[in-house]
Amino acid sequence: MNKFTSFAVIGAVGCLMSTAAFAQDEAACGDLSIAQMGWASAEVITEVAKFLLEQGYDCKVSLVNSDTIPAITSVAENGEPDVVTDLWLNSAGEAYTKLEEAGTMETVAQVLDPGGVEGWWIPTYLAEAHPELKTIQGVMENPELVGGVFNNCPEGWGCRVVSDNLIRALDLESSGIKVFNHGSGETLASSMGSAVTAEEPWFGYYWGPTVPLGKYDMTQVSLGEYDEAKFTPLQNPNAPDPQVSEFPAAPIVTAVTAKLVEEKPEIVDFFRKMTFKTDDMSALLAWQDENSASAEEVAVHYLTNNKDEWSGWLSDGAREKLSALLQQ
Repeated sequence: MNKFTSFAVIGAVGCLMSTAAFAQDEAACGDLSIAQMGWASAEVITEVAKFLLEQGYDCKVSLVNSDTIPAITSVAENGEPDVVTDLWLNSAGEAYTKLEEAGTMETVAQVLDPGGVEGWWIPTYLAEAHPELKTIQGVMENPELVGGVFNNCPEGWGCRVVSDNLIRALDLESSGIKVFNHGSGETLASSMGSAVTAEEPWFGYYWGPTVPLGKYDMTQVSLGEYDEAKFTPLQNPNAPDPQVSEFPAAPIVTAVTAKLVEEKPEIVDFFRKMTFKTDDMSALLAWQDENSASAEEVAVHYLTNNKDEWSGWLSDGAREKLSALLQQ
């Protein structure tokens, strides 16, 4: 797909709309900032939201490159960005809980339904050849079978905080496994892809919905039972006396500032309704990978093929403004 051609088609929609469709029956949206997290599903979600908000609500949307902890910190310190669309609550820790309790931010929707999965993984061919590697105890007793390396999250990601605490709780490095802290999500993904393609060992953190977990056959390494009392402290940097717990099912939400709730309720109502099925998002990411598409191109693909779904997120005024696109 050609990006220019794709957006030329959607851009032409504006020319097809009647002047009457732009009549203001609500307060102008104005400037709106949305955190752009550094993983594929988040990028797609924000591009879809950006188009609908700009074309349907006359918002001037700015995407702020960020990650879980920096985004929350920015809201606490600066009151921005206005919206975080792909917030993994398991990774947000007390930093986000405190903002909610203080009334600074509000969770408005589960943006991925039923949510995400995260944990530590090995390739399935490795698990089949060495079933003992399906548990963390088996991995630590046989470090050479997983390549002697744990592939960790980049700095600033919430999963980095949790995994760092788990590494200490397990005393993982004492087993002979070195921790490699990736500098970006791209290198973390490519390390898995390169290893699986060559049928070599790989051991590390990953999450879904993502292209790698959809594309490669991976087996989650059991860390034991999930224990909320043990897991909750793991979400905070340098937790004292960390204890081992499995990752729980991951709620993935949209959160907005209290100021946005007060000043732009119609925009918040849009975010309350915007939700994607996790399986549908995985399918979109697979399409993205197969077509070497950008997040903007995936947004075009989604908007073109799922009008009945996203039209239900819109206010009457926004639906009128986007009527030309809906009728195509």
